[in-house]
Amino acid sequence: MSPKTTYPTHPPKERAYLVGVDLRKYPSEISLEDSLAELTRLSETAGLEVVGETTQNLETANPVTYIGSGKVEELFSLVEEALADVVIFDNELSPRHQRELEKRLGTHVRVLDRTALILDIFAQHAKSREGILQVELAQNEYRLPRLTRAWTHLERQTGGGGGSAGSVGGVGLRGPGETQLEMDRREIRKRIAFLKDELEKVRAHRQRYRQQRKRARVPLISLVGYTNAGKSTLLNRLTRSDVYVADQLFATLDPTTRRVELPGGYNALITDTVGFIQKLPTQLIAAFQATLEEIAEADLLIHVVDVTHPNAQAQANSVNETLKEIHADHIPTIIALNKIDDLPDPDAASAVVAEFPKAVAISALKGVGFDELMRMIETELFENYTKISVQIPYTEGQLISLFHEQGQVEYIEHTRKGVFIQGQIPGRLLARYSGFQASAPTDKLTDTDLVDDPDLIDD
Repeated sequence: MSPKTTYPTHPPKERAYLVGVDLRKYPSEISLEDSLAELTRLSETAGLEVVGETTQNLETANPVTYIGSGKVEELFSLVEEALADVVIFDNELSPRHQRELEKRLGTHVRVLDRTALILDIFAQHAKSREGILQVELAQNEYRLPRLTRAWTHLERQTGGGGGSAGSVGGVGLRGPGETQLEMDRREIRKRIAFLKDELEKVRAHRQRYRQQRKRARVPLISLVGYTNAGKSTLLNRLTRSDVYVADQLFATLDPTTRRVELPGGYNALITDTVGFIQKLPTQLIAAFQATLEEIAEADLLIHVVDVTHPNAQAQANSVNETLKEIHADHIPTIIALNKIDDLPDPDAASAVVAEFPKAVAISALKGVGFDELMRMIETELFENYTKISVQIPYTEGQLISLFHEQGQVEYIEHTRKGVFIQGQIPGRLLARYSGFQASAPTDKLTDTDLVDDPDLIDD
């Protein structure tokens, strides 16, 4: 009887070789070594096996091959020796850089950059229709100027009738090949337009939902933080829910909202959404606008920081930069320094708290520090008042009523353009009035105006 032949249940992982470049003209808060360690985790999350890495220090990037020509030759030898299938750069490559590197490293080796890798991870983790649409839009906008060859590593169906990430391009010939390339580009542009239309419907739906929530006067808290900082674990502990948690980058992609009860009998909604990372692709920020608006519309942010990470401060700074990009940096924020149970010296948490404004040390996994966190949330949402001067158009009657109901009006004056109000409002409402701040009333009414329209006279 001949021996039974066995076959592997999973195909072998693709082998990845990593390249990190330290550009002295554009210094980073995170060291090259730490950035490559993060790229390794990203590669493993994407299902790749990292077989080696190399680095180079440059003043600026080489205009043709990003790294120096000598380094390209060295990289060719290293990739051949390691039997690598793909080379991944920790920096974003221009289409020209990518084309030249692929020519010089050989047709059997694909060249990707950090952006393509992150887009691939997002494609794997998107589950909802909204998430799939957003990822596909980001992939197509990234791919459009790079249509020279297929990327087989990114061949994953992205749903909604649009093929896989590697199903277009792949033609680099002259003559008829150029016509095919133009056809591919035209199809991608049509797909991008379709995806934008669909996402605009998603944004409109979310906006209607937010308006309903505002009318119900239920404040919204958004969890923000670097990927894998523990936001989903914190959401589960605060709301007694079972949102998916995994020790991997970008485990959570689609936003999840739950109700939380505060000590004083108040209720609030708390939302967990996608984590941030250094060098977050601009395509993702643009494509995920509908999701990120949930953060920008929040009454309070809880910024979760992994206090055990050696680059905790740099990671926090990366999050703050992204908050600026999405115009959410003005929202009141509590810093939750998470994972203190993993610190070798628990007392060290007190020293770290002193480095961050409005911070509290917690363990989302074990529930440590939650009494203080809940008190801070309640104070920020319902007790802290901020002085503000605004001129609100008459068309925004809901905001005028909200100021009267939940704020303290100290001075009010009607003008031709709207109502000028000075007073104090809870910090959680500041974001709603951010576009109407004014130091003094403009376009004041005259006595004639008041006679002509007596309804404008304030009782």
